[in-house]
Amino acid sequence: MYRADDHPHLVPLDGSFQLAQAPTRPPEKRGRKHWEKRLASTVSDLRTLQRVLYASDHHAVLLVFQAMDAAGKDGTIRAVLSGLDPAGCQVFSFKRPSSEEIDHDFLWRTARSLPERGRIGIFNRSYYEEVLVVRVHPGILDHQRLPHRSDGEELWRERLESIADHERHLARNGTVILKFWLNVSRDEQRRRFLARIDDPARQWKFEAGDVRERGHWDAYMAAYEDALRATSTPWAPWYAIPADNKGYMRFAVADIVRRTLMGLGLRYPELSDEERAEMLALREKLLAEP
Repeated sequence: MYRADDHPHLVPLDGSFQLAQAPTRPPEKRGRKHWEKRLASTVSDLRTLQRVLYASDHHAVLLVFQAMDAAGKDGTIRAVLSGLDPAGCQVFSFKRPSSEEIDHDFLWRTARSLPERGRIGIFNRSYYEEVLVVRVHPGILDHQRLPHRSDGEELWRERLESIADHERHLARNGTVILKFWLNVSRDEQRRRFLARIDDPARQWKFEAGDVRERGHWDAYMAAYEDALRATSTPWAPWYAIPADNKGYMRFAVADIVRRTLMGLGLRYPELSDEERAEMLALREKLLAEP
């Protein structure tokens, strides 16, 4: 599987990630049309690769997206999947857990939505919410009816260990996992919130709670840094994608997915001699029909 260790946005696999050193802007300054053109070319390649992935039926692909509000998760998912065969893609968005979901372990609700072999699954938010939102708002734990509850940092360490073990199990069984943290700056988030408020066509996307969560920015950044350090692994790497420029962000995500699929050595299934002989015989039968 592709995973260039020198990729500029790969979160280090040795636990040394420092959020303060993760850029929110692209490494090169280019116009919108430049990134749109590169994205279109990349998505064209993805369209071909997806067909082979579906036909070969050996790997599943799971793309996990996490970000602060207004970072651009929805738009990036739409852009990367544009033109792909809907039959080979599955998108799941995870909001507040239901009462049924709370009555299971915190990985249960996402495990039910994992992609089958041959398909690309997308998680818009994921089980990582349990070490991000819940960590910033630990009062949520009071409603989870846990049979036992570790104190303080021990609980988050245990959950991060469970996540890493879960992802390793999936990878061992053929799921290719790519995780994208869309790294938007606080200033850019503020600009996007104001744009939503000022544009009647976008006001439906605005939620007052998003602004309230902004008040916990530093706590979220600490939680993200800890989670990315603990769970960026060779079998499930994190990529910290600069998100202040939406065009670059969408291209960068699509390019990583494309390179990863290319690295799998995908090919269409080959027919056995017997299957080919039968196929050719049926061809002759079809040609002989009046």
